[in-house]
Amino acid sequence: MPRLDRLTSILIQLQSKRIVKAQEIADRFEISLRTVYRDIRTLEQAGVPIISEAGIGYSIMKEYRLPPVHFTEDEALSFITAGKFIERLTDQSTIEAYQSALYKIKAVLAHGQKELVDDLSERIAVLKNRYLPEERNEHLNIGLFLKAINEKRVIQIVYQSPVKQGQSRNVEPVGIYSSGSNWYLIAFCQLRNDYRNFRIDRITSFEILSERFTGTHLGLHDFLIQTRTERELTEVIILIDKEAYSYLGDQHYYHGFVSEKSVGSQIEMNFLCASLTGFAHWFMLLGSSADIVKPLNLRKIVSEKLDQVRERLEAS
Repeated sequence: MPRLDRLTSILIQLQSKRIVKAQEIADRFEISLRTVYRDIRTLEQAGVPIISEAGIGYSIMKEYRLPPVHFTEDEALSFITAGKFIERLTDQSTIEAYQSALYKIKAVLAHGQKELVDDLSERIAVLKNRYLPEERNEHLNIGLFLKAINEKRVIQIVYQSPVKQGQSRNVEPVGIYSSGSNWYLIAFCQLRNDYRNFRIDRITSFEILSERFTGTHLGLHDFLIQTRTERELTEVIILIDKEAYSYLGDQHYYHGFVSEKSVGSQIEMNFLCASLTGFAHWFMLLGSSADIVKPLNLRKIVSEKLDQVRERLEAS
């Protein structure tokens, strides 16, 4: 990237958040910290009022603003791509907020870019996953959860788990994430004095309280890494006939799929599985087209499940 373009991009990045660390700039543009310091000095010499705090980062005086930014063609098209995912994966209030923001973005696009965006918006789609339920909760209140997270406010929720009656509890929200067709809230539960993972569509009611929490919680990214590390995973190896393999679709990705290779007339598939019982239920769908290589106790679990099915059929 030419240096002038990089300087402009750094200036925009500095206005994108309250504090920007030098390492963030270096990582984004793949440059050294020494180059970052030199670029910052150049911007300062050009009259940009940059505030530098040792060990913290850079910020710009709040009164300083750039004139309206002109987007590149690729940047303009990325808004349309993002919008398609928002329409598929979020709730109605988030969709409406994004569409409102998109109108403002379009207002500063060049005439040719506006035509390009309008034309291509009809030529890109995000289809539903045929292995996941099509129904989607249109009232997830994602924006309100983000507001509570940003303001560090305690939320009072009633959570309905699959096996327990809904119970009121106060939680300190850490973050939200999407997985499959569901959204989840990571929060510190004051009732259990520990972190919990709540599926948002099972939160039957919630209220943002005036109470603020002051404790410092693990960041969402770090929490997800820690959770993944702490989970006890079991290596599973199965062999599936090649003619049956073509009908799997994407199902195996939901059971810890790691790798596969061809072995004669079969495909050897390797998994790191968090629940052998859950894996056994899925394996039964493969019928007589697959074999279990390891672990041996998975064979026992599948056999017991088959006996339970047989007993239930005979009793009905």
